[in-house]
Amino acid sequence: MSKPVVAIVGRPNVGKSTLFNVLAGEMISIVKDTPGVTRDRIYAEVSWLDKEFTLIDTGGIEPESKDVILSQMREQAQIAIDTADVIVFITDVRQGLVDSDSKVADMLRRSGKPVVLVVNKVDSFDKFMPDVYEFYNLGIGDPVPVSAASRLGIGDMLERVVEFFPEHSAEEEEDERPRIAIVGKPNVGKSSIVNKLLGEQRVIVSEVAGTTRDAIDTEIVHDGREYIFIDTAGLRRKSKIKEELERYSIIRTVTAVERADVVLVVIDAEEGVTEQDAKIAGIAHERGKGVIIVVNKWDAIEKNDKTMREHEHRVRQVLSFMPYAEIMYVSAETGQRLNKLYDQIDMVIENQTLRVATGVLNEIMTEAVAMQQPPSDKGKRLKLYYITQVSVKPPTFVIFVNDKELMHFSYTRYLENKIREAFGFKGTSLKFFVRERKEKER
Repeated sequence: MSKPVVAIVGRPNVGKSTLFNVLAGEMISIVKDTPGVTRDRIYAEVSWLDKEFTLIDTGGIEPESKDVILSQMREQAQIAIDTADVIVFITDVRQGLVDSDSKVADMLRRSGKPVVLVVNKVDSFDKFMPDVYEFYNLGIGDPVPVSAASRLGIGDMLERVVEFFPEHSAEEEEDERPRIAIVGKPNVGKSSIVNKLLGEQRVIVSEVAGTTRDAIDTEIVHDGREYIFIDTAGLRRKSKIKEELERYSIIRTVTAVERADVVLVVIDAEEGVTEQDAKIAGIAHERGKGVIIVVNKWDAIEKNDKTMREHEHRVRQVLSFMPYAEIMYVSAETGQRLNKLYDQIDMVIENQTLRVATGVLNEIMTEAVAMQQPPSDKGKRLKLYYITQVSVKPPTFVIFVNDKELMHFSYTRYLENKIREAFGFKGTSLKFFVRERKEKER
């Protein structure tokens, strides 16, 4: 079940970043130093009470002129309308209601998407409430007064936001069809792959990078099984600025990956694997999705007996944080190997949902400990008591130890490798949590 997506829209200097950082808390700072995992503060996982959602910041606006600000705000609003379940529209009580606020409000109102109107910088409710009422003129509902800097009113705002979260119906829960997101940079052939699998020109393909505007869900039946392919939208053509394009593509990727079981990371064989590919793959890795790296345009490469091995080496180097990912070499142009994609997708889904019996896991762990002693520090040695699998998608394990400070990540990696040797788990990441248990609790 995918998490709802909440997007923040607003003029420069109204406090978008402050609010974003307050909501994201510390969770957005770099927790693990994984190469390729996005560092830019474009999105964050937020949990409030029992609700979890993905928060996206639609982008900074450079205040060059009023016209530029308005056009960039409209573009941001369009990103939010396209991708979000709920839009948070931020205004500033001190600057008051301005023309561009009204124009963007019109656009948001017409979209039919739920909008929570937030009036920021209300540091004193007594003093500023009369000014907040002015924002009723926007006609998009009751303004919520907050002060992001002082953290006032944030709970009331979140209360309004979560009211709009879609209720997941039983019908949706029962939809067992595999969902496959196709992600990658513009013009690597994402839509061409879907078209070839579908056998018709359903998705617009052209030589212009970013002609696919919205994420499109395509149902494809193969050998009697239905698959839903989510083709991530390309980029809005108007944006000339590379950073804006990149930001937009990452927002799109996050929202598509969120909904998917398996992610196909498409790479252009002619261009080779790039840092942007690593960022995109990092999003799927962080979210524990099944991953297949699809190297497209393979027919355009001149080959000798070493070509594939050299190519694979480069891909593995740049995407070193996901050694479990499967790699396929295909051509959307000729259809080469595309039908084998389904076998790979089925295998990855099987591995994502594989459960290993606790008894078997503990045998593997006991054997691993006997072969390589756990680390020790200042005379105290790590003891591993017990391991159990607690969930799937991705397969998640809890290890009980005497002192989790002693459980170095390299030893966790060693155990992961032993579990993979026994069960494969190809195409899916594995998650491990370490819990402390005192001797007498055992």
